Amino acid sequence: MSDVASTERGGGADAASGVLERAAAGILPPWAEVGEGRREHCARVAALLGRWAEGLELPEAERIRWRAAGWLHDALRDADPAALRELVPPEARDLPGPLLHGPAAAVRLRAEGIDDAELLDAIAYHTVGHPTFGALGRALYAADALEPGRTYDPVWTASLRARMPYSFDAVVIEVAASRLAHQLAQHRALRQESVDFWNSLVRGS
Repeated sequence: MSDVASTERGGGADAASGVLERAAAGILPPWAEVGEGRREHCARVAALLGRWAEGLELPEAERIRWRAAGWLHDALRDADPAALRELVPPEARDLPGPLLHGPAAAVRLRAEGIDDAELLDAIAYHTVGHPTFGALGRALYAADALEPGRTYDPVWTASLRARMPYSFDAVVIEVAASRLAHQLAQHRALRQESVDFWNSLVRGS
């Protein structure tokens, strides 16, 4: 079952746990800026992650954590990019405006006391991928692309959803390949994080 079932959970403070438990139930932090359409997207991603975690027979604490990541990944997607650019760490400030919400949400969550490095990385880099991704990061990266509200190539996305979570690694590779191919077709520069993520996937690390 790959290394999915062996994911470790970081953090453990009561306050931080409360943030994740509320998020898993669809209750976002007060700082979230999420319109109705975005909230529906987050709900679909969270539901998908919850089903995958259940299919992998992860313990309940992990299922909560996965659902929380689905709800929180776009918690600042509808915020002003100019304000987010001031919030994110220096290494993320060169991101295009639409990609700043992930690193910004991770900063906000860290301020809430969450020190779960895997979850924070998953949220920060869900749009571009990252070589440090564990199972949660890879699952969120895939779920964000494959949730049933996505309108591009619905036959393809449905076929990949049907293979999850039991062909976990292969599906994540297909999603990453499609995203990179789209970037290249648009003659866009690839982020180093994305290149390193791809290399980590195909090398099996």
